[in-house]
Amino acid sequence: MRDEEAALDIVQDAMLRLAEKYGHLPAGELPALFHRIVQNAIRDWYRRQKVRSVWTTQLSSFASGEDDDQDPLETLQPAEGSEVQEGPAGQLEQAQVLEIIRQEVNRLPERQREAFVLRYWEELDVAATARAMSCSEGSVKTHCSRAAHALQVALRARGITLDIKT
Repeated sequence: MRDEEAALDIVQDAMLRLAEKYGHLPAGELPALFHRIVQNAIRDWYRRQKVRSVWTTQLSSFASGEDDDQDPLETLQPAEGSEVQEGPAGQLEQAQVLEIIRQEVNRLPERQREAFVLRYWEELDVAATARAMSCSEGSVKTHCSRAAHALQVALRARGITLDIKT
């Protein structure tokens, strides 16, 4: 995984899932189940990182880089070498792009928007998002995938190109 803390979190979460959902099974069946749970958790982690990195990379290319804790949508700045002008005209264009992104996120169906925001802005894992949304983990994954695709299509139609892959 190359990220020791994330790996430890994944193993710990997998152990908890195993104990919660399969603790009643015979001990001989647990190693195979644990291995499958860990594999799925690792895939989920990489999938989440990939989507988050696309969004944060695309949006952070506009960021000023002064404060890492700010929401990238609030600090949208033109990327170096872009054709966006500095000054009032550039600020107006930046504000317009920001507004388009906000509009498109708000146009998502409620469940897709909720899943997208919880997973990629609030950085909750699939299980926590599923609990917050009172649905299955599979539903969370489906909502997030559909939201990312819908945003990509909608933003591209409005002239903003983001390469989003889930």
